[in-house]
Amino acid sequence: MITNTDIDIDVADRDKLIKLINGIPAMIDKDGKSTKHNTGVYFHEMPHDPFTGLATVDYKKAEDDGFFKIDVLNVSLYKKINSKEQLDELLAMEPMWELLEHKEVVEQLFHIHKHFEVVQRMKPRSLEQLAAVLGIIRPAKRHLLGKDWITVMNDIWIKPQGDAYFFKKAHAHAYAQAIILQLNMLAKGFSLSD
Repeated sequence: MITNTDIDIDVADRDKLIKLINGIPAMIDKDGKSTKHNTGVYFHEMPHDPFTGLATVDYKKAEDDGFFKIDVLNVSLYKKINSKEQLDELLAMEPMWELLEHKEVVEQLFHIHKHFEVVQRMKPRSLEQLAAVLGIIRPAKRHLLGKDWITVMNDIWIKPQGDAYFFKKAHAHAYAQAIILQLNMLAKGFSLSD
């Protein structure tokens, strides 16, 4: 049974969550050598090595076998948020999109910090456009760089042929929302550095 899912959970401190929930770390098989997956965890019964605690099935094969991996990711910007109300307030604000025209700002932002030239060329002005920029920085969709927004939006979320790396729409939107949160934090006087 192929489950064909991809769920990420973004948290301020991954280690705290993992300590609360009994999970089995996912395993990557690299040329016969087992290594721990950076973020993947199984929160259900899964064959695992009693000495290392790692799953005994490579995460790709495990998905084909019906096991369900969840990626738990550290997103340190959440450490600066003091309450749900504060988070809601920051997310409800319209971002100052012109901040994306400043390299020193973009270099502080989640996932786009090394892609100022792409951001500058595309000039996103909405959540959807920012999500598309996140897609364009991936190799499979780089050909969309500099195209008009209608062309970009008609192609960006179509799965490419082969194994070329691309960004799924749900992930791109979630990460774009995190970038918008950062922009709004900057507008409210937060420092983004740890």
